[in-house]
Amino acid sequence: MSAHAKAGPRPMTPEERSVIFASSLGTVFEWYDFYLFGVMSAIIAANFFTALDPATRDIFTLLAFAAGFAVRPFGAIVFGRLGDLVGRKYTFLVTILIMGLSTFLVAFLPTYASWGIAAPIALIALRLLQGLALGGEYGGAATYVAEHAPHGKRGAYTAWIQTTATVGLMLALMVILGTRTYLGEKEFAAWGWRIPYAMSGILLAVSVWIRLKLSESPAFARMKSEGKTSKAPLTESFGQWSNLKIVILALIGGTAGQAVVWYTGQFYTLFFLQSFLKVDGPTANVLIAVSLILGTPFFIVFGALSDKIGRKPIIMAGCLLAVLTYFPLFNALTTYANPKLQAAIQKSPVKVEAPSGDCNLILNLTGTAKFTTACDLTRTFLANSGVNYDKVEVAGAAIATVKVGDKAIVGYAATQPNAKDEKARFEKEVREALSAAGYPAKADPISAGSGNWWMLVGILTIMVIYVTMVYGPIAAMLVEFFPTRIRYTSMSLPYHIGNGWFGGFLPAISFSIVAAQGNIYSGLWYPIIIASMTFIVGTLFVKETKDVDIYKND
Repeated sequence: MSAHAKAGPRPMTPEERSVIFASSLGTVFEWYDFYLFGVMSAIIAANFFTALDPATRDIFTLLAFAAGFAVRPFGAIVFGRLGDLVGRKYTFLVTILIMGLSTFLVAFLPTYASWGIAAPIALIALRLLQGLALGGEYGGAATYVAEHAPHGKRGAYTAWIQTTATVGLMLALMVILGTRTYLGEKEFAAWGWRIPYAMSGILLAVSVWIRLKLSESPAFARMKSEGKTSKAPLTESFGQWSNLKIVILALIGGTAGQAVVWYTGQFYTLFFLQSFLKVDGPTANVLIAVSLILGTPFFIVFGALSDKIGRKPIIMAGCLLAVLTYFPLFNALTTYANPKLQAAIQKSPVKVEAPSGDCNLILNLTGTAKFTTACDLTRTFLANSGVNYDKVEVAGAAIATVKVGDKAIVGYAATQPNAKDEKARFEKEVREALSAAGYPAKADPISAGSGNWWMLVGILTIMVIYVTMVYGPIAAMLVEFFPTRIRYTSMSLPYHIGNGWFGGFLPAISFSIVAAQGNIYSGLWYPIIIASMTFIVGTLFVKETKDVDIYKND
């Protein structure tokens, strides 16, 4: 073991605080932009996809958003290789510049009215650049902090990076609310939405200024002085089975489960509250925000604990708890957020009765799929309305029919000559039947500080704590998996495939499962299955890493 590794725990130095702060700003950037785009998606759609109808605008806006997730693994390969060849510091500086400028420039993009088709193309190009840069940003941040941390404190030090998602979300929310309140909705929708993007320039300036003052990581500097840097990090990382199998294990037995627990606890809960339980947007956002504030300190708690008992037990425990408790926790959300809905589901269940062969697989990950049969259109409408239903195939039935209690509403097919009129008739009758059966159009207001409000905060905080268990120690674990000469490249890819693909597409996949199955809780099967896979593979095949000497170059 190296002398550095033997040094043991000691107080954090001013230089180490600067390292953590500078590294964390990149993650703040990531989530600041994430929340800006998510909250203002309708405004962005109206400004950049003006030529399309409203529904298609939303689809293309979501696709532009998803583009940033899709290219993350490619950014991990490009910048990971650069980080292992040239160094952590300079690659780290390049990624924050690209990511920061891409966010900042959105504030000055001409809209469709000025540029025509070039406007959405430019927007998507900036999203792609953000995703590429982010693919190298996180791996650089985790590697840089871990290689500065004393042995025995890597979990605690890298856990600070994990907390910054909350900071980014809170910062974005405050800037948006402040700008909206000051300008008013009309001015904000017209041009004020640009201000939160322009404000990112401050984050960028501070990030670059601090990172310019940092020195190269001691592990990389030592390795470079000894002439032991990798000449071909991509080949060593992914072309040699001895390392590739660790990359695969890191993904399947680590980051895949971590990602779905992360996205379920912090984003799918918000979607579930608003789309299925009909809680108004401001209330849902406040509930999530409070739970994030209460839960965020546990990133540090579990990061530090992982230095004592290991990374693996905490991450696996988080995955297992999610698997065992997601269904009762989400049922409890319904109980306290919309008890009238729960009562209506029990008293007047909704059924879709359809002829055999009329119901196809409803999978709409991109939002562009078109459904034509009566069964598919019926189920899509109910899912979009957040209605829980059971599908029953009835031999000899003429067309799909929705039954709300004893009330039957005949469906329609998109191929019918009068499909537009039938669609309006069908949706009107379903809404009336649901209302008559006691299905609320929206949840009753939840008073801040009431019993139900605190119960919801408690339930959501429990799920955020699961997030902190799987995410707090993961950065240290990934760093410790790989040798210094290929660490940046090797750890970045499984992280971004896990979080960019397994996690980033969770809302779309889970909603598609709900649309196909009818049960509003069925979307939970996706995170439960992935987290189960990670628990089993991680428990059986992933080795504990907390005692690894990361200063070894071989």
